[in-house]
Amino acid sequence: MQSHGVTVCIEKLNKSFGSLHVLKDIDLDVRAGETFSIIGPSGTGKSILLRHIIGLETADSGRILINDEPYGTLPRSYRSSMVFQSSALFNSLTVGENIGLWLREHRVYPEARILEIISEKLAIVGLAGKEGLRTAELSGGMKKRVAIARTLAMEPDLVLYDEPTAELDPVTTDELAETIVSLRSRTSTTTIIVTHDLNFALYLSDRIAMMHQGHIVETGTPQEIKTSDNPFVKSFIRTTTKGINGL
Repeated sequence: MQSHGVTVCIEKLNKSFGSLHVLKDIDLDVRAGETFSIIGPSGTGKSILLRHIIGLETADSGRILINDEPYGTLPRSYRSSMVFQSSALFNSLTVGENIGLWLREHRVYPEARILEIISEKLAIVGLAGKEGLRTAELSGGMKKRVAIARTLAMEPDLVLYDEPTAELDPVTTDELAETIVSLRSRTSTTTIIVTHDLNFALYLSDRIAMMHQGHIVETGTPQEIKTSDNPFVKSFIRTTTKGINGL
């Protein structure tokens, strides 16, 4: 298997839960191979949008195109995977078993090759030789990296991260950012990250979209976001970077 970045086009996407209108006419274009972050305060619809892109939610109206094909088209010409906020590792399995689970279930490779892939992906995320550890033995940052290694084992064309820095300390957050940046130089995968961590997004993104109350209110490069005149963007930057010089 080999990964190839995909384009993601979202057109007039709407989603309500009862009387709560969560996503409001969302329009978004993500380029193939791009690292794209969606930022904004909690409760603005970021994670719900991500769940629509991966297919865990169904929109009330609008559509999502992956490589110009409507989402749900079969057979799919791409592979996608999601790194959940909780990491979603199986506690009953070892690190190696978690990473190799999808490969074994789908019988993609012989067992010997699967063991090689597990070792390779752990080395990429800085956890070489940790195959035998149990989930309970891992720190929060290690769990995130194991979840990334599990995703990499699938050789996905599209990877989605839901609040990857949640509950991580600043040092571990920096290590995670470096891991994701390193992956960008190794693969052509399209990466979409949902985060409230502005500095994390500014550091590793090619482009960033700002969400406010269910709308996309601004899209641009990190530099364009930092210098935006949009009042919602300026307010978000001001409240999340107090005391930090250069922003």
